[in-house]
Amino acid sequence: MDLRAERTNDRDSVRDVHLRAFGDHGTVVADLVETLRETVDPLSLVADDGGQVVGHVMFTRSLLDAPRQLVEVQVLSPLAVCPDRFRQGIGSALVILGLKILTERGVPVVFLEGDPGYYSRFGFAAGGDQGFRKPSLRIPDGAFQAITLPAHQQWMTGTLVYSEPFWQHDAVGLRGCCPSFILQMKASPVLPMGGVWEGPARWSRTGP
Repeated sequence: MDLRAERTNDRDSVRDVHLRAFGDHGTVVADLVETLRETVDPLSLVADDGGQVVGHVMFTRSLLDAPRQLVEVQVLSPLAVCPDRFRQGIGSALVILGLKILTERGVPVVFLEGDPGYYSRFGFAAGGDQGFRKPSLRIPDGAFQAITLPAHQQWMTGTLVYSEPFWQHDAVGLRGCCPSFILQMKASPVLPMGGVWEGPARWSRTGP
């Protein structure tokens, strides 16, 4: 298994990973990925197994509105693994590599929306308990998580401000009238579509 940066010729395969992982709803995720890729210069990593892309994670720039000044931070979203490769540690490996790279780049904080039972293994914890405020009241408190990296300083607290693509795709938190698949993902320990999108608007209870 080769974990590496996404290449231009991987784009169709990355889109296919999201379409396969999320069925009819994969288009929403895939479209978000394409917009993020074109607008915010993401860290986009893939799991390549013999020339086939079987997993993908994206980290993108957002801002922390801290009292002293705006701080550039990163958001982990989305994370997806092909259904036939689920629960093989692929998603975990992608997250670990991404955090290592961001640490080396001097990123102070990484945020996400996801299952604390899954992401706590990487060091993520409730953002509210660390002095951070979520960008929308529609985000469940338990889903709003952050990990502080070595570059973080004590004064770096405040409100997370998502980059424009998340708002453009209405991909922040949960709406009052949630699609049935979101409700399934919140209620069931097994995802209905065999993959995960751990990020804004999709809070599952499992990870890859």
